[in-house]
Amino acid sequence: MSRPAAHGYPVVVSDLSVEYPARSVSAAHVALHGVDFRVAPGEVLGIIGSAGSGTTTLARVLSGAAFEPSPAGGEVRPVITGGEATVLNRPLRGISKRKLNELRFHVGYLAQDASTTLPSDRTVAEIIGEPILERDHRYNRAALATRVATMLDSVRLPLGMLEKFPYQLSGGQRQRVALARALVLGPSLLIADQPTAGIDVTVRDAVSHLLTELRDGHTFSAIVISHDLPVLRQVADRLAVLDQGRVVAIGTMDEVFDDPSHPYVKALAGAIDDGHARVEDPAPDRLR
Repeated sequence: MSRPAAHGYPVVVSDLSVEYPARSVSAAHVALHGVDFRVAPGEVLGIIGSAGSGTTTLARVLSGAAFEPSPAGGEVRPVITGGEATVLNRPLRGISKRKLNELRFHVGYLAQDASTTLPSDRTVAEIIGEPILERDHRYNRAALATRVATMLDSVRLPLGMLEKFPYQLSGGQRQRVALARALVLGPSLLIADQPTAGIDVTVRDAVSHLLTELRDGHTFSAIVISHDLPVLRQVADRLAVLDQGRVVAIGTMDEVFDDPSHPYVKALAGAIDDGHARVEDPAPDRLR
């Protein structure tokens, strides 16, 4: 089902600025300012950012999730106010509903809260298979069962979990189910926002290895956002550092940290030198 970008780079972000419009008593908030980067075919770009840096906003925009209709009275959706982001050859600024639906078929999105928002009334098999049935509700059920079982196995979970419900799983198991769901359509691009947050170190390392194995086996590109530097060192080919909505450093891990000039990058380099694995950050925030 995977389809690579036809013109080189799966992701091209050019001078991108994104704003959350004013609403009620809340003032407008600019989340991203003139962001530039590219993701090459088969590359994993790691992204790390300070609190309020816009990392989650960037993930939601590039995945197309930011442009999905929200329920009446729901969250404020971000708006591209400058520059452009092109994902799999589709410009996102002013994207139509039809093209957005096409894009989301080829982009796997693992949201920051994916493991805690799995539908509680559905089995693991139903959760993983849902994207396929959303695409084609007449999809052959035997083929669907095979595809779902294959995905569960690929994220190193036993087939006996297919009939379990999310409340019966550990946090690490739920995260793997969410990852299987994000990958079940065979996307050309995976966007994972904090894929190892809230799980213990042993499971974190397993998920990191899994991301690397899946990328190598399925030849998709990926953007992985994390505050966990060892995770990014393990899975990412390059690293982009965001601070206050701007890219303040980008390159290989060594290039970014060997001679840092920006204060936040210096702080990250200091954390590495001090042996800290994580850069602490507050709870999820829609304006990040």
